[in-house]
Amino acid sequence: MKHLLCYVIPIFALFACSKNVTDNGDAVVPETSAAVLALPANTLGFKGLNWADPADNFKDGWVIPSGLASADNYATTKSKAGNIISAFATRGANTVRLPINPPTVLETWWPAYTAAIDTALGRGFKVILAYWEGSSSRNGLIDNTTQFWNMWQAVVTKYGGNNNVYFEIFNEPHGYSLTDLNNLYASWLNTYTSVPDERVLLDGAGYAQDVNGVGADSRLTGCLLSYHNYTWFDNNKTTVGDWEAAVQSINYPTRTIITEFGIPMTNGKNYLGASGTDREIAYYQGITNRALARSIGTVYWPGLRDGDSYSLLTLSGTTLTTNNASGLTRLQYAWGNTTLTQPYGSFNSSSWYRITCRNSGKSLDVNGQSTANGGTIVQWDYWGGNNQQWKITSLGNGYFSIINRNSNKALDVNGSSTTAGTGIVQWDYSGGNNQQWRIIDMGFGYYQVVNRNSGQSLDVNGASTANGGTVIQWPYGGGRNQQWQITVL
Repeated sequence: MKHLLCYVIPIFALFACSKNVTDNGDAVVPETSAAVLALPANTLGFKGLNWADPADNFKDGWVIPSGLASADNYATTKSKAGNIISAFATRGANTVRLPINPPTVLETWWPAYTAAIDTALGRGFKVILAYWEGSSSRNGLIDNTTQFWNMWQAVVTKYGGNNNVYFEIFNEPHGYSLTDLNNLYASWLNTYTSVPDERVLLDGAGYAQDVNGVGADSRLTGCLLSYHNYTWFDNNKTTVGDWEAAVQSINYPTRTIITEFGIPMTNGKNYLGASGTDREIAYYQGITNRALARSIGTVYWPGLRDGDSYSLLTLSGTTLTTNNASGLTRLQYAWGNTTLTQPYGSFNSSSWYRITCRNSGKSLDVNGQSTANGGTIVQWDYWGGNNQQWKITSLGNGYFSIINRNSNKALDVNGSSTTAGTGIVQWDYSGGNNQQWRIIDMGFGYYQVVNRNSGQSLDVNGASTANGGTVIQWPYGGGRNQQWQITVL
């Protein structure tokens, strides 16, 4: 059994490569002094694609990303990589995540493989080099500690001085406890002191999920965090809001990069329209929505991998084609490269609707059946009263008025406030922006209801499940107390 404390730290001197041109003449982005580096204000500048081995990056031997071959030399790899990196750039990427392991770095493939790294750097890309364990183990632990440290020594020696190279210590380290994992990370930082912490990526514990536990360690606060999320990580999540809530739960968004997330790209699905009851569409919309909203960088899995239905691109000869245009557009949206119209709800203005909070199962209700201006809005067990029935009328551009059947008054943010926590009331309809609501379809019959004036969402205060729980506006985070089922009566 492998144990964290059995590794051997290399005893040879640590130093950083300081060349501005590679041995093979490929121009590399100039270096800057480590002393002036600092964590960025956010990570949205990482707009990335994974370039992966067709057999997956868990390899006992060399990792050879799709389009390359073990017989390639530096020049051949450089030519092939140039074609692929250009295709990535054309789609809006500026970052590539590449796998490494000890055989790749310490054996004869490394001099050729570095051409892929150098080519990306020469095109101005950020390059994330991530350690993957072997396929025969896959237990989330370092396979051979001596080889692990020797590998990193060779990588740091060659690329430690280039500020566009980022070092991801361990991909999906699920075999370690949080304590042991953080100790490993701290040892890496203490070993490679020439590398600024700001260029080190630390996967969350587990399958790179618990970035909060890693991010909270005071020894690691200068490092970036690597987060992964896939649909099978949590089968209880369904709606767009559920997946948004997962990204919202990250405590350190300014340090976090989503270095893996992905979805099938070869099934013809429309990732721009309403998700209906499709978890994959809901997942992809939720992750991309919240990543952009929180300015979190994303690296899609994979940009290119032969035989992978999730691959954004397919390589045929030297031609790279996009497998799903809507999937690419969604990714570009997460990168901040384009704008999108969210899928809005569609309602019949002649019908009455019940509006039910997903978290509590209770209905939107005018308290005490009031007909007065200022009557407060609460949640209550549905009993069919007119004060629990609502008419939803389109105002155009995705906005709606929401009118109570009992009082004929409109759902209204009290005093046109833009303050989080302001109560929702009913008031004579005047058409003010505080009475206009964007109703965004999150799939599975649920909606986000957003006030036009404040940009905040209809929310049951404190996620209460009690009758009389107050309804307020609050910044959207995807919580189930902000998800509403709208049912025609």
